Amino acid sequence: MDLVLEFFDSYGLDYVYSRTLPASLASGFPTGLQQALSLNQGNLTGVASAATVSGSSGMYGYSPYLFKMSQYTSASLLPRYNVFRQFLSLFCITTVFGWLLYFAVASFSYVFIFDKAIFNHPRYLKNQMSLEIKQAVSAIPFMVLLTVPWFLLELQGMSKLYMTIDYENHGVRQFFLEYVYFLMFTDCGIYLLHRWLHWPSVYKMLHKPHHKWLVTTPYASHAFHPVDGYIQSLPYHVYPMLFPLHKVSYLILFTFVNFWTVMIHDGEYLANDPVVNGAACHTVHHLYFNYNYGQFTTLWDRLGGSYREPDRELFNKSLKKSSKTWDEQIKKMEVIKQKVEGDKDDRVYGTEEKLLKKTN
Repeated sequence: MDLVLEFFDSYGLDYVYSRTLPASLASGFPTGLQQALSLNQGNLTGVASAATVSGSSGMYGYSPYLFKMSQYTSASLLPRYNVFRQFLSLFCITTVFGWLLYFAVASFSYVFIFDKAIFNHPRYLKNQMSLEIKQAVSAIPFMVLLTVPWFLLELQGMSKLYMTIDYENHGVRQFFLEYVYFLMFTDCGIYLLHRWLHWPSVYKMLHKPHHKWLVTTPYASHAFHPVDGYIQSLPYHVYPMLFPLHKVSYLILFTFVNFWTVMIHDGEYLANDPVVNGAACHTVHHLYFNYNYGQFTTLWDRLGGSYREPDRELFNKSLKKSSKTWDEQIKKMEVIKQKVEGDKDDRVYGTEEKLLKKTN
């Protein structure tokens, strides 16, 4: 995240901090407090000296990768290396970016991919999309709040993220293999954590809000209890603490994960692939609860005995939205739902969405 933070500091945050908390305010603080909080008094030398500990994976921003420092870089009470400033900046940037990415990708999927005939499904909830959006928008800042400490550890050089590709340490071959390693590691981690979230006591406390959506729209992708969403993101943050990963790759993969999360909730079943854990597999998970916990592949579900092949009707454009298919889904789903959640069901079914097309 040092690249992201450097960009925003150079193109706005240095100026904002210099105007809202100018360095001149430091004169009003005792010397000991200034040192304890690393308060800046407008001295670029202080910034440079703090930079010398950075290196390729260390504290961000003082041997800039992309941008030069400006007159505003050292003009704030809180210099770039101040942990309070870093926390606040990362929280704001990641929250706004999370909202924008969520709405952009989910809305694109809704307009161009999502089959709106799902509004007719008997287990679609009243005002479901509004509820999904409300839950996601409110959860994202709390998920970010829990996630920022991982970013701070990265900024302090406590990860194995790197920037330079060379033949001695991190070559081109290694660069591309890291994508495979990342997906394999996180796929396993998410499977284990997701399955743990389905333990009865944990499910009721954390994961049940996401399973409110028995059939999903793209906006359900981030509609989690915030602690649930954070727990399922842990493998993405643990990986660069243990294994080398290029910083640009980290940003690309972080974005891809959000795309993928929307894609597996959009209800568009492109292919019945035995390896890829796509939208059809994840639809099975929402309908039948105790199956298909994986994120990217079906490998760990197969090894763990929790794989359930999607119904063939899902891949037939007419059958997947027929009343007969949905009635059969409901019969099977209600048996499992009763075991998982009991007799009480607080969902309100029905739709107020505009139906695109009547079902068969």
